[in-house]
Amino acid sequence: MIAKRTFKMVCIGGAALFFASCQGKISEKPPVHPNMNMDQQPRKEAQEVNKFFDDNRSMRTPVEGTIARGLKKDDLAYYKGIDENENWIADIPIPVTKELLYRGQDRYDIYCSVCHGGTGNGKGIIMTGNYGYVPAPTYHQDRLREAPDGELYSAIYNGVRTMPSYATQIKVEDRWAIVAYIRALQASQYVDEEAIKEYDVDISALRAEYEAEQQQLAELEEARKPAEAPEAPEASIAMGEQLVGQYACGTCHNTDGTPGGIGPTWKNLFGSTTQGVDADGNAITINKDEAYIRESIVSPGAKKTEGYEAGIMAPYDYLSDAEIESLVLYIKSLSDN
Repeated sequence: MIAKRTFKMVCIGGAALFFASCQGKISEKPPVHPNMNMDQQPRKEAQEVNKFFDDNRSMRTPVEGTIARGLKKDDLAYYKGIDENENWIADIPIPVTKELLYRGQDRYDIYCSVCHGGTGNGKGIIMTGNYGYVPAPTYHQDRLREAPDGELYSAIYNGVRTMPSYATQIKVEDRWAIVAYIRALQASQYVDEEAIKEYDVDISALRAEYEAEQQQLAELEEARKPAEAPEAPEASIAMGEQLVGQYACGTCHNTDGTPGGIGPTWKNLFGSTTQGVDADGNAITINKDEAYIRESIVSPGAKKTEGYEAGIMAPYDYLSDAEIESLVLYIKSLSDN
């Protein structure tokens, strides 16, 4: 009887102590840790000294040649657009599906259309807004229609001339998606009306939509014109030099005679003679006079100088007569002839 009473008293006292300790307050004392194994582990913190190694570093460098899981990029075709001989691959190395094309259109509209235009004609808003950028080439030219898919991928991955690399902004599969969409754009611009009739397409509606867009663009262009056009400046060497800087012509052409550039040097170009080919591939002798310089500015594909690749330079046919004449005068001033 006494034992039962004593047991009850102990239980009641223990319960009282337990509930008395639950006061809803945060204790400032360290918690009781019956098992210290989780608090005191034989491990090292980042940057902590470790005497076990000769260099006293606890953070070890990876073994030479170590590659993180999933980052072994040994598929050259997929990651770089080249084969084992470092030549551009001819075709996209992944299946071209409708989903890939739609993804390519989405990425193209974000990253590419501002320069290359919505249809790939090189007349994006950056190019037509007179911001001083080097004109983007149109995709609807023979050289780029016949270019291997790996070359287009490389332009996105590595950049080309004044175009920067987009490797950090566009992931690998999206780059191939853009290439696929560019091919779709190229194909879309050269479909004849008879081929379109094979599909369920309302050609009249498309034509009306196109004409409405062109009318809207013409109205916007007209609205941008000043009330009275300013008097056109006279052509001059100074204007030509300013245009060279504005359009970054020095990226491809130098003025000191250094060979090996993307385009011919302008030093002593005027008055010189060289061998080349015309637009049809026929061998010709090129006399680099004023007419040739003007033609090379507005239609650079008309004649190709021997030793230089054709189709790289975009046409500057939108320049005014005074601007073209100024460039001719500037290039002439660099010659001793």
